[in-house]
Amino acid sequence: MEKVKSFATKNIIVIVLIVLCLAFGLGSKAFISAQNIVNLTTQMAINAMLSAGLTFVIILGGIDISVGSVAALAGVTGALIARANPEASVFTASLIWVGAALVVGLLCGAFNGLMIAKFKVVPMIATLAMLNIGRGLCFVLSGGSSVSGVKSAYSFLGAARLLKTVDKPTGWIPIITIFVIIVVFIMHTLLSKTVFGRHLYATGSNTHVAHLSGINTGRTIFLSHVICAVMAALGGVLNASKLQNGQPGACDGYEMYAIAATVLGGTSLSGGRGSVGRAMIGVAVIAVINNGMNLMHINSYWQKVVIGAIILMAVILDMAQKRRKA
Repeated sequence: MEKVKSFATKNIIVIVLIVLCLAFGLGSKAFISAQNIVNLTTQMAINAMLSAGLTFVIILGGIDISVGSVAALAGVTGALIARANPEASVFTASLIWVGAALVVGLLCGAFNGLMIAKFKVVPMIATLAMLNIGRGLCFVLSGGSSVSGVKSAYSFLGAARLLKTVDKPTGWIPIITIFVIIVVFIMHTLLSKTVFGRHLYATGSNTHVAHLSGINTGRTIFLSHVICAVMAALGGVLNASKLQNGQPGACDGYEMYAIAATVLGGTSLSGGRGSVGRAMIGVAVIAVINNGMNLMHINSYWQKVVIGAIILMAVILDMAQKRRKA
């Protein structure tokens, strides 16, 4: 029984995901259809990118509430460049999206990292400033309206699909899903298999001890925020590619979904513990809840109530695990 209780405690989020899938599957036959499962992976995509990057910051014991604004800024910037280059091929269009994400993500992440690592600004305040700066720049660059006129070649990353059949002429496997899986796998490897990842965990566990051990904690904090912002920007351009336009109000509030998914996946808000892989389980839980409630025609406003309750329960669970270990 002790082994069963230990397993259940360590894998509670997996059990919750299975229970949710069974419940929504019984409540709506459409939930378990192949088409809905494929759609579910595309609905997870943006949150998966934001959550993967946010995992790095939360392991440090920090927080980044600017990821939604950074994503929107990257989408608007990419759409402006795309509109100025209407004759681009699919390959060039994809490079433009990724290039815009890298530039915006590097600049925004460098700002956050510099404020926190160099000037010792509280992460919440530094990223709150970036949230407002980023969102303001979105409206300045776009003139307060959506950046439309983006040609179909630019929709490849966000909307194109592979494996076309008679039943599904548009294709079964979304390119966005493949792209996200590859990027998330790289982030998981970076965190779990590299020296940088070990330095990140050490810094999050105890910054002072990590510094005395010879770890450049300032650089670790700086790079983690850059990675977080780049991942958010990549999520933003995927969203813009999917919609085929750049919206200054895009991804508003997405930081809450990303934080919820990351904490649900077991990443401790006090730092030192977490993984990208388990954060993806949290992302799946959020996506299943939203998708299942939509299929069962539950008012969308209740989804926000449920997500808020989930964040609270995840924090309470995290605190209970810390007390148990102590």
